[in-house]
Amino acid sequence: MATVNTLVITGYGTNSHLETAHTARLAGSDRADVVHFSDIVSGKVKLHDYHFLIFPGGFLDGDDLGAGHAASMRWRYLADAAGTPLLDSLRAFLDEGKLVLGICNGFQLLVKLGVLPALDGKRFERQVSLGHNDSARYEDRWVHLKPNEKSPCIFTRGLSELNIPVRHGEGKLIPMNDECLRRIQEENLIALQYVHPETHEPTQEYPYNPNGSPLAIAGLTDPTGHVLGLMPHPEAFHHVTNHPAWTRGELDAPGTMLFLNAVKYLRGL
Repeated sequence: MATVNTLVITGYGTNSHLETAHTARLAGSDRADVVHFSDIVSGKVKLHDYHFLIFPGGFLDGDDLGAGHAASMRWRYLADAAGTPLLDSLRAFLDEGKLVLGICNGFQLLVKLGVLPALDGKRFERQVSLGHNDSARYEDRWVHLKPNEKSPCIFTRGLSELNIPVRHGEGKLIPMNDECLRRIQEENLIALQYVHPETHEPTQEYPYNPNGSPLAIAGLTDPTGHVLGLMPHPEAFHHVTNHPAWTRGELDAPGTMLFLNAVKYLRGL
C-alpha cells in the first residue's frame, strides 16, 4: 500500500495543530508532521514530500484583518528560500491530485486564497468569503452535519450524519453574488450542511445553523473533490470521550471518519 505523509501547518495563532495531527495518525497516516509556516518559507520543509496537507483551526493572526486574510496574503505573495513562489508549490501539490483539508480558520484561509470553491476550475481567484456570524457572537457548540451524497468530495464519501463542534466568530459563507451561490449548489460543491437534529434536514434555524450561512453550508469542496474546507472541528471529536453525551451512550460517528476517508483514498483503497 502507498505511504501517506500528512503535513499540518501551524503558526500565527493556530492552536488546533496537535489534535489535528493526532487525528490524522489515528486515521492511519504513516506520518503527521506539525510544521511552522516559517519552515515552509525557509525551505526546510517542502510540500512535495507530503500527500495530505491540512490547515488547522485556531485564532489565525488574531482574526484582526478578517479571518484567514493575512495568511492568504502570505501564501499568495511569499516565495521559499529557493525563490519558488509558495503559490506555485501549492498549485503543483493540487495538480498532483493530493488532498487538502482546511478546518475553521483553515477553511477561511482556503476561501480567501481562492482554493475553494474553484468554480470553472479557477484556482486562486476569490469567489466566496466568510463573514461574521448572524448572531454577532462567538459560537461554541455542537452541531449536526449532513454530507451531500452527490458531492465529489473524497472526505465525505459514504458518511452519514455527523455531530461535531463549532467554535468560531466568522463562519457565515458569503458568495460573490447569487449566481455564484446557485452554481455552488447545482454543481454539488456543498460538501456538508448544518441540519436540524429532529428533521435531519438542512436548516437556517439558529442555533442549529450557528452562523446563518445560506443553504446551511458548513463545508465546501472543489470540482475535483480533493479539497475540503469546513467550519466545524472534526479533530475535536476523535475519541468517544470527546462527545458531551458519551456517558449517556449517545454516540455518533467521530470526525476522524473524514480523515480516514482521505487516508484510504491516498492508499488507493
